[in-house]
Amino acid sequence: MESYYILVLIAGILVAFVLLVLIATDNNFFKGEIPSDIDQPAKLRLYHCMYTLMEILAENLDHLGIIKEHTLFRLIMDGLPACWDSQLFIKDLHFGGVPVRIYLPREPSASKRRGVVFIHGGCGIFGSIRSYERICRYIARKSDSVVVSVGYHLAPEHKYPAQVLECLTATVHFLKTAESHGVDPARIIVCGDSAGGTFAASVCQDLGHRTDIPKIRAQVLIYPYLQALNFNLPSHQKNAAVAFLSRERTVRFILKYLNKDCSLGKPVLAGSHVPESINSKYRKWISPDLIPDEFKLGYKPPHPTLFLPQVHEEVHELLEPQISPLLAEDAVVCGLPDTCIVTCEHDVLRDEGLLYKKRLEDNNVRVTWHHVEKGFHGSLGFFGYGFFSFPSSSIVMNHAIDFIKGY
Repeated sequence: MESYYILVLIAGILVAFVLLVLIATDNNFFKGEIPSDIDQPAKLRLYHCMYTLMEILAENLDHLGIIKEHTLFRLIMDGLPACWDSQLFIKDLHFGGVPVRIYLPREPSASKRRGVVFIHGGCGIFGSIRSYERICRYIARKSDSVVVSVGYHLAPEHKYPAQVLECLTATVHFLKTAESHGVDPARIIVCGDSAGGTFAASVCQDLGHRTDIPKIRAQVLIYPYLQALNFNLPSHQKNAAVAFLSRERTVRFILKYLNKDCSLGKPVLAGSHVPESINSKYRKWISPDLIPDEFKLGYKPPHPTLFLPQVHEEVHELLEPQISPLLAEDAVVCGLPDTCIVTCEHDVLRDEGLLYKKRLEDNNVRVTWHHVEKGFHGSLGFFGYGFFSFPSSSIVMNHAIDFIKGY
């Protein structure tokens, strides 16, 4: 037994030594801008260093064949298990074969409650019901709603578009069976953050004109990813190297989600995957010219890039509305429900929320917009961890709650 502990100690020292070498030799460890006006910059810098260290470790363990990079990330991102909640009934079910967890307030209600379908983020690769447990519990308690957290299966094991299709299946099932869960089917809201916002937007687009089921009452999109046409908008420049989700990481995660070669990242970032005909078609919806001036300080238009047909062929899915909801036609957008969009200043995806806001308003969809000046991408994921959380985590959460309570 004593020799076992000695071996564990030696292994630990070796791992620590390898990590220190990796940190010293990998310049990526030192990348990641922490703006002075971001929420709690010192804490964020610490978390970003931990995240980058985890990223380096995961990449190298994957190369060694010990564990897949995304598997290690999932284990860590699941977070600490939440304690028992005396105010909620919590049940694990399947809606149309899709795993879901339902949070029902224990307090009896005189009438049918509203329902909230929550779709978690994580680029379709990471995230789980468990990692969003605190968020869904809080929504259920504070808004007195029945919350359905969708545990869609993740890529790359389950290939695109399985994730958005499972979110659609679970939502349709809930709309059809809402009353059996004590929910008014006319008061169901779809909510998602990051890629969960992508899936939420896509679900609402798919259901907008259906007449065989109740209508979605509203959607909440928290710093959503909404287009892969242009990665050179003002927020892509301003927040290109910001903590957690840089411009390069954004494209790398998208390519991993689609099970594509990550070496395609550079031409995609440059815009070489988009033919001029498509650029011209969508310029009316996706352009720096459509971003308000206060969000374009210091912006420099990129140099024209050469279209590469082979890259376009490899990543043509990037221009599908299921990946890029901003590219949906006006006939689809005009049928969308009331919408709440939350954007963060220090987020590479900020402008996508701004552009979607404009598109919705141009199509006479009612929009409530909140902009979190000190917020950053992923801030909601820290919600519910007390001292380890951020003020912006609560700000984002409460904007969503206030909107939900209005329906």
